[in-house]
Amino acid sequence: MALASLRQSSAVDASPQSPNGAVATKGMVASVHPLATDAGVAALQRGGNAVDAAIATALTLGVVDGHNSGIGGGCFILLRRTDGQFVAIDGRETAPAAATRDMFLKNGEPQGDWSVTGPLAVATPGALAAYNLALQSHGKLPLKDLLNSAAEIAEKGFALDRIYARNLKSSQKSLAKFPASAALLLKEDGSPRLEGEIVQQPDLARTYRQIAEQGCDYFYTGPFAHAVGKWMKENGGLLTVDDLAKYEPLLRQPLKSTYRGRTIVGFPPPSSGGVHVAQILNILENFDLKNIYRKSPGELTHIVAEAMKLAFADRAYWLGDPAFAKVPRGLVDKKYAQDLAAKINPNEVIKVPKQGQPPAWQSDVFAKHTTHIATADAAGTWVAITQTVNTSFGSKVIVPGTGVFLNNEMDDFSIAPGKPNAFGLVGAEANAVEPLKRPLSSMSPTMILEGDQPVMTLGAAGGPTIISQVLLAIVRHFDLGLSLEAALQMPRFHHQWYPDELRLESSTPAELQKDLATRGHNLKTVSAIGTAQGIIWDQKTKQFRGAHDPRVPGKAAGI
Repeated sequence: MALASLRQSSAVDASPQSPNGAVATKGMVASVHPLATDAGVAALQRGGNAVDAAIATALTLGVVDGHNSGIGGGCFILLRRTDGQFVAIDGRETAPAAATRDMFLKNGEPQGDWSVTGPLAVATPGALAAYNLALQSHGKLPLKDLLNSAAEIAEKGFALDRIYARNLKSSQKSLAKFPASAALLLKEDGSPRLEGEIVQQPDLARTYRQIAEQGCDYFYTGPFAHAVGKWMKENGGLLTVDDLAKYEPLLRQPLKSTYRGRTIVGFPPPSSGGVHVAQILNILENFDLKNIYRKSPGELTHIVAEAMKLAFADRAYWLGDPAFAKVPRGLVDKKYAQDLAAKINPNEVIKVPKQGQPPAWQSDVFAKHTTHIATADAAGTWVAITQTVNTSFGSKVIVPGTGVFLNNEMDDFSIAPGKPNAFGLVGAEANAVEPLKRPLSSMSPTMILEGDQPVMTLGAAGGPTIISQVLLAIVRHFDLGLSLEAALQMPRFHHQWYPDELRLESSTPAELQKDLATRGHNLKTVSAIGTAQGIIWDQKTKQFRGAHDPRVPGKAAGI
């Protein structure tokens, strides 16, 4: 795509019938898998609201997209009630009570694989408890019905799509270390199942059905918890029955900021996403992005990348679980953002040797692999759920008989301050390992309002690129005038301060790449950056427009 066509695309609104979009009037669901989206739509058709649709989608993703998320992981749920109030449910995993800050060190040296694969990588799962809390407080349908519908898919089986098959191939050696994982996804000769092959999950179906009959106690205090605790004890893990029994989802105060007159509602720490989406938007508010883009797409890309870099430097130092670390509210202060914006040189990269110092950082603090789901209904309930088991297939562990992939969220801690994790992110003391602490996350479930009317909900998957994906969708839709479908199609870029490189999708025009290199960026091209889903409310047509990321075989659909 030439730069001229990039400029012209900002004035073109993608058709509602575009391949990654859908239109509806009563309710909308968007996710990374057609079967999961269909489950959400079915919940709406049965009289459920957007909360029911979101949880139905989430539970089904745990079956058909289990390499990304499931009840063995965690989630953040951001929802808007019909009365206009916002609710943030923190279902993030917690470190086991026996965790220590040096548990991933051997002779003083960090052992990176310990936090990625196997029993030590597993934190206490929180997704199921968060789903249950959302349904009991804000849904219409019982958890039992949604679980049984997903269990039916697990029993009958589903065909592996290209994304699942690709991740399975790349995780083959690690999965082979754990008999239940290997038995499910590898063939007798140890080779991975291929795209199009049918995978049945009778153990996962059984776990879902038992939870449906016995409630969440089956998972957190009953047979599932005891099976996990026994396996962990026998295999050197730290997670115990007591850890599972004591887990509680937390209600947090949603993070609200503004951007060019609109209200941005995000998730507070331990999500870094809400903070840094707001921070970067605050920085960019100091630039006339629309006119800059018309003049030079390269300059726009450069300015946004520099804003990302400044924010990620702050992320590395300041962010952590607010129950254990002082996370400054000043990170989303408008004056602080102006000071950061003033550092950006529109013609060349700047050096960012360390984090900034937000105002009142000592006193004004926040109170103590992945997939995204977006749903909305005509009554005014909107939901954004980002959920994960971290990297593909989490820890790679399925405890025999359960069918559930357990997360590897311990890698989201700073296993040794300054040591990069699986995503290349570095962290400081604020995100060091501590018992019962929630690791820092990039998950960014987000909603945007014009006046009191929600007009967009979105989120993404892809580790730290979640933040940049959400940011780019907002900028491209509201500043550049693209439809949400077109905004998600456009080539993405990402800068996370460390390593000092600007990641670009390979579809980025050569002319633009040359422009950015001339400005001093160290470029790294990748095939794709993350996946995002979203919904907008078209106030002119009184319609929902859902969009899924064209990089994956997802689906947006409604009623």
